[in-house]
Amino acid sequence: MTRPQHRFLAPHVRLGWLLAFATAIALVTLRFGPLAEQTLIAQLFAGCILGGMVLLVVAASGRVAFGLVAGCLPMLLLVIAANIKFRYLSTPVLAPDLVYYFNAEIAKTLLEYPFIIAAIVAALILVPLLLVLLWRNDAKPRPLAGTRRLRALGGVAAVIVLVVTLAPRGPFAQVYAKGMWLAMNDESFVSDFVISIRNTRVNPPPYHRADAARADWRDLAPVGGAPPRKPDIIAVLEESTFDPRMLTGCQSSLCDARMFHADANTIANGWLDVHTWGGGTWTSEFAFITGLPHTLFGPAGLYAPFNLAPRIRFTLPRLLDADGYRTVGIYPTDGDFMNGRDAYADYGFDAFYGGRQLGLGWESTDSDVFKALERVLAIERTKARGKPLFVFVLTLFQHGPHMAPLKDNPAPYDKPLFTGKLAPKDRVLDDWLNLNLTNYLQRLASSDAGMTQLETYLRNDGRPTLLLHFGDHQPSFGGAINELARSVPSTVADSQYVTYYMLKGFNLPLRREHYPVLDIAYLGSLLLDSAGLPRDPFFTANTLLRDRCGGHDLDCSNSTLRNSYRAWVFGRLDDLE
Repeated sequence: MTRPQHRFLAPHVRLGWLLAFATAIALVTLRFGPLAEQTLIAQLFAGCILGGMVLLVVAASGRVAFGLVAGCLPMLLLVIAANIKFRYLSTPVLAPDLVYYFNAEIAKTLLEYPFIIAAIVAALILVPLLLVLLWRNDAKPRPLAGTRRLRALGGVAAVIVLVVTLAPRGPFAQVYAKGMWLAMNDESFVSDFVISIRNTRVNPPPYHRADAARADWRDLAPVGGAPPRKPDIIAVLEESTFDPRMLTGCQSSLCDARMFHADANTIANGWLDVHTWGGGTWTSEFAFITGLPHTLFGPAGLYAPFNLAPRIRFTLPRLLDADGYRTVGIYPTDGDFMNGRDAYADYGFDAFYGGRQLGLGWESTDSDVFKALERVLAIERTKARGKPLFVFVLTLFQHGPHMAPLKDNPAPYDKPLFTGKLAPKDRVLDDWLNLNLTNYLQRLASSDAGMTQLETYLRNDGRPTLLLHFGDHQPSFGGAINELARSVPSTVADSQYVTYYMLKGFNLPLRREHYPVLDIAYLGSLLLDSAGLPRDPFFTANTLLRDRCGGHDLDCSNSTLRNSYRAWVFGRLDDLE
């Protein structure tokens, strides 16, 4: 006699529970996927993708519960991973991450985050197990002609929905148009990932090879006699730093820092055109080191340390090495951040020091970084054996967010500094902007003191030295900085993409340069001029374009000259390998 099956395990009851579970998974995915997108158009975009995937798997498998879960899981796992990454790194998961972040260095970094490791291991075990259980226990499709036709129609409909939805020029072109930088900073995790898929491939700058002959890119006049002794070159990238006096309402003495003022040691200074805003320091590093704006290479240029660093032939460190220099890079963060250590090796640096190696971190002030620089100089001068040094160092203290409670700041930064009218249309600055701007000025005062410390050290050292410092981009203040009225010269193309640069010389003859506005891509050639050093074919052309365009690059008014330069650099010199 057979034992009666428990009602809870009866096939129809079990199927009901499976459908309920699958429906719950679908609702959770809908809530934290499409409905969590930041705009209505992005919600519709993600919703169509989710619906298309579910319909496709249901039609292909003939199993409703399995199809619901299997169709939702890719998006659900993406949303979970994106939330975790955004929490720790403030950027969502993007498709290029899957190409550039799967390496041994990232694996070692992940070992420091046990929660992330546990989540990955759990997903690798539980997801396949769940799918197997659903497949084995879900109702099998009926072998009827009508059922097969219905499944075929469902599959075709799903493919049509997905193809139309994912077409960059289709009904959701507006989603694709928001750009990669916004995708790296907002929380529309599904649409951010999808639109980034196209951006894993580097697009070489377009050019017509014949345009290279429209200008002479070889004939560079001598810039003057070389100094009797090659100077050391110190370049400092000042994180998120700009001259706040460009804000029309920021005219108090607290907005005026010494580091922005020329003095007897100044060779050149002025406004610096940059190609990123609110973040993306690594793209400004790339532009300075290679003399090329990352935007030339399309959206994938945002991943320059991964995809461009190994492919650029001509770089400032390689040229300086050929000129007899020992070249050194210093990061205040760990060397694995944004592939820094490997990228600097690709750029041609002889040595690299990460923040962990130097005892630096996210809270390190500029003074902390410059003290570490002094230690590195002592070490590297021994290794250089008489060679001059080129050292490129990054600071971090001004990195956002600028949201420290004002009560924790020293006076006078312990209270809102701007209670008057500072924003456009005669509006009063709100609490949020007061908080961010006051924090910025407090950190700027610290950076200013650190720069004075560094200048004093280099001056007293007695060696001939060039000191360049520049801002990599403006801070975002959570996007609110664009509410502040600005005043910049008409020669500045975009007030959102401008910072500052300052080049000084110590213990050597000075030859002054005049570039009131200078593109970041020209900083390298300006250093070569000031040091009196020979240059390779690329930096010869870079210098000629700088002089012919008056310091402008992408916004050079002579488009014929600009096109000829691109054709020369990429068509004749093959700068992108």
